[in-house]
Amino acid sequence: MDAYDIPAELFSYSEEIKKSRFITLLAHTDGVEAARAFVQQVKQQHPTARHHCWAFVAGAPDDSQQLGFSDDGEPSGTAGKPMLAQLMGNNIGEVTAVVVRYYGGIMLGTGGLVKAYGGGVQQALRLLPRTIKVPMLSFQLICDYAQLSDIERMVSRFDGQLLHSEFLHNITLTLALPHAQVAGFRQNLSDFSRGALQLAPLK
Repeated sequence: MDAYDIPAELFSYSEEIKKSRFITLLAHTDGVEAARAFVQQVKQQHPTARHHCWAFVAGAPDDSQQLGFSDDGEPSGTAGKPMLAQLMGNNIGEVTAVVVRYYGGIMLGTGGLVKAYGGGVQQALRLLPRTIKVPMLSFQLICDYAQLSDIERMVSRFDGQLLHSEFLHNITLTLALPHAQVAGFRQNLSDFSRGALQLAPLK
């Protein structure tokens, strides 16, 4: 669960190959539903295109449960797979690529199609503005009122976020911490409270 790149904005790259126009669109899509919704959106924006081939890595780059691709009528293996291979080789997550093809009347052959679809995604990825996503884990922590300000400082020091606070007899905090910072935060919390305070993971 290391930090990874995600698209910073919607990006498009266009080129003409043997009179066919190929438009590669890359978008940030968090989850499979968002990825499929973006594909549908592109299809609606380009209703007269011959093909709308797509591939997505809808979660973290190493999450094999959130991958998908389609050749959308092109010969099997010539569009979706080379597009997905480019995404997976770039350590980028939460991304969907759609390549729109306006057919120009000249057949490209299987090798030409692989190069056109995979190459379009490769070029777009090279130019894509990116930002870094740091995976966070959520926890609950119950503390006394006197401990609150120290815990707030500790959360900030470990690059965490306080998501919610409930003030009753004790204070119940919901907080998020970067995956890489959890062990250090636990140790500091234990030292601070002499083992009295515990982080409870939230699903």
